[in-house]
Amino acid sequence: MSGVWIFGKNGVARLISYPTRESFEQTEPPYPGTATAPGARPRVLVYLPANQIIRSYAELEQRLGELGWTRYPNSDRPDLLQFHRSDASSHLISLPVNFATLKPLHMYDIVVKNRSFFQVCDYSISDKTELDNE
Repeated sequence: MSGVWIFGKNGVARLISYPTRESFEQTEPPYPGTATAPGARPRVLVYLPANQIIRSYAELEQRLGELGWTRYPNSDRPDLLQFHRSDASSHLISLPVNFATLKPLHMYDIVVKNRSFFQVCDYSISDKTELDNE
């Protein structure tokens, strides 16, 4: 096992196989909705027509609603938040209930089903000032 062991504030150690400077500096995402892995840049979901970073499920649900998606009531899986296009469609987007645990996999699912409306972007400090001033 080669790599570097990092001890978190709670005393739990984790192994970073290919350490980078970012993997040591970032242990928590900059804000909810940014998905990161050790050594990876955080990613955000951007609504392209308004150049808006999606920061909550309220914002996401509003934008998906504009595109014809509705919330799917699923009492069998209370750990998932689901959206569907219509009863006749097989398109379904499944997301974790907690927005802070949204991962790039979930973001890309939204992008694939809404190609010209959403994009997943790297979130860096230089982008922060540009996109946050909207």
